[in-house]
Amino acid sequence: MATITKKELIDRIADDTGTKRVLVKRIVQDFLDQIMKELGCGNRLEFRDFGVFESKIRAARRAQNPKTMEKVMVPSKRTVKFKVGRLMKERLIEHTDDIDHATGLPRE
Repeated sequence: MATITKKELIDRIADDTGTKRVLVKRIVQDFLDQIMKELGCGNRLEFRDFGVFESKIRAARRAQNPKTMEKVMVPSKRTVKFKVGRLMKERLIEHTDDIDHATGLPRE
């Protein structure tokens, strides 16, 4: 499995659209900034067929330090939940056939 960076995505989009990389980078970064801003405000972002981003608050809880077995309080915090959309789910299922389930690696 490969890791694709933001730079690589920007390069692909610039090549596919014939747009300058500087402009694509600015647009992609603004898009990501807007997503973070809306999630920070507690808003839900829905991209049809892709998925839904939601900001959730995890309740405070008591946990245990595995080294010392000491009980500690973990404060509440905001996290992001992502629910896969219909089209993405279908695409992921299509590509599941290309994976060897015994090893988890792509089939040759």
